[in-house]
Amino acid sequence: MKRSDLAEDIDMYGRMMIALMEIEACRELVLLIPEVRTNLVFTRSRAESPSDVLAIDGRITVINGMPRSCGRISFFASDHLARFLIELKKHDPSVRAGINISNVPGFSDWLISYCNKKDWICSLIDRGCEPADNAASEGSTMQWRAAQAVSSADGRVPQVICDSGGIGKEPVCILVGNEPVGVARDVCEIARMYAIIPQT
Repeated sequence: MKRSDLAEDIDMYGRMMIALMEIEACRELVLLIPEVRTNLVFTRSRAESPSDVLAIDGRITVINGMPRSCGRISFFASDHLARFLIELKKHDPSVRAGINISNVPGFSDWLISYCNKKDWICSLIDRGCEPADNAASEGSTMQWRAAQAVSSADGRVPQVICDSGGIGKEPVCILVGNEPVGVARDVCEIARMYAIIPQT
């Protein structure tokens, strides 16, 4: 490994540790952890595959009412979210981090309003529009989802992508950014704001 690559990896691990500390301190986030669980990912600057992406091994779950990582931070600990981020990076190389949360009924409407107030771009993906041949291939699915997110944002990578889900696919929202600490703080702020709304 080149010295520059080692320096990047050390920086990445440090940022991921800080981001995970933020997440594990956010009690409100448990409201938005999906059935598939949450993961936080951070790609190398020249990422080409999930082996170039740091994530939480076993993902983030709920333990004693708090978000808790199930395993260590490591490379190749994410597949779906890692490949989705790599596809988004092709449109904007500065996008290197992301986190998935639940898209519970009514949440995306609230989140769109939140994004408008923050002057963020939010894209909606209707999985019902995905071509059948794409759905049969995971690689094609990630390419299609990324292309749809960017297309609906007029060629830009949005800060937030809301996925409607589909048969066997849980609805989720994904927040992205250029590094994981900012993404973690953003998702925690969203969770805290959402938590004060009366839940029906």
